This record gives sequence, C-alpha cells and structure tokens, in this order.
Amino acid sequence: MLSLLPERLDRMVLLGAHCDDIAVGAGGALLELCRSHPGVTVTALVLTGGGSLREEEERAALAAFCPGAALEVVVLDLPDGRLPVRWERVSQAVEEVRRRGEPDLVLGPSPHDAEPDRRVLAGIVPSVFRDHLTLGYELLTWEGDLVQPTAFLPLAEPVLREKIAKLHEHYGSQQDRAWFDAETFAGLARVRGAQCHARYAEGFHTGRIVLGVAPLTGLDPL
Repeated sequence: MLSLLPERLDRMVLLGAHCDDIAVGAGGALLELCRSHPGVTVTALVLTGGGSLREEEERAALAAFCPGAALEVVVLDLPDGRLPVRWERVSQAVEEVRRRGEPDLVLGPSPHDAEPDRRVLAGIVPSVFRDHLTLGYELLTWEGDLVQPTAFLPLAEPVLREKIAKLHEHYGSQQDRAWFDAETFAGLARVRGAQCHARYAEGFHTGRIVLGVAPLTGLDPL
C-alpha cells in the first residue's frame, strides 16, 4: 500500500448537498487535517437547509469539526431532494466557491453516491475543480451504493469516538434516522480500517492523479 502526502495544505473546500453530509462522510478527516495544519483556510458550501434549524446545526458542527481553521460556511436554501432540476444553480454555486481561491484539497460527495442531490453535486465537482486534488467521501445510507474506496485516512480510536460524539451533539434533528447511530459510523470505519492496515479509517474516492517526480541532481547526462 502506497502513501501519498500533499506538499502543503493551506486551503480546503468542503462541498455538501445537505447539512451533515460533510461531517458524516469526512468528519474524522477534518479533525485530523485541521489539527495537523493550524490556520488552514476552509470554505464549506452546503446547498440545502439555509434559513432553518439545519443551518444552525451545520454551522455549529463544522466549527467543531474544523478546530483552529479559518472557516467560512455558506448554506443555501435550495430545496432538499430537488437539486437535479436545479442543476444550473448548483453549478453556479460551486463555480462561485472556485473563484474564491485555489484549494489544495476538495472534499465532496462520492461519484458513486446514488442519492439524487449528492449525485448531481458529485458530477459537477470534477468539471469545476479540474486541476485539484478531490476526494469523494462516502455515506452509509439506505441506498446501498457503497463502492470500494481508492483512498483511506486512518483514524485513531479517540478521533473516531470524538467524531461520533460531535455528530450526535450537533445533529439532533437527524437522530431518528435509521442510519444515524454510533454502530453505523463505527462499523463502516472498522471495515475501512481493516482494508488499510488500521483499526479505523474513512474511505474516499479519487479522480485522476498526476504523479510528479523530483528532478535528479548530480548525475551525468545520458
């Protein structure tokens, strides 16, 4: 198994169709990355939930999941479940985030996600962030659309426990959903951990990656 580390992490973009998508799919990664890169600039765009309790939950949750970051959160009020017919507005919103700066990392929904809102957003991401490292997070819900990830971020057990605690603390409106419980979150993390020689992990899907090779010095030309 090969480990690849980014040269730097000064700016991250987080994209979610619904409030809680980002934290459920990549909350552990956010905790680890923000603590490893103090002061990182984080811009989060969430397409639905604006003006509701869901927005309040999302703002508080992302602040907790991005400790020490320079965080900006934008929550729009597009209709939940109707993003496929709002494609142009979704694309425009993602383009607006893109114009705010050059991110070193973009986190968005997995391209394999079968939920219609997330699928629309996932399809737009590679056309807007063409030359950026993008990772698609996964969510275990009733759609049954999980696909084997291509990248993993191992999580220490205390980090996983912290992620689960923060999810339950900040997303009270979601706790009646069948998939929103500690067993679901820990179970998927345990499976992904076993697949990357760790106890727990979050899985991600990557697009095209270009490998750079440092020039060799001190050698005679051929």
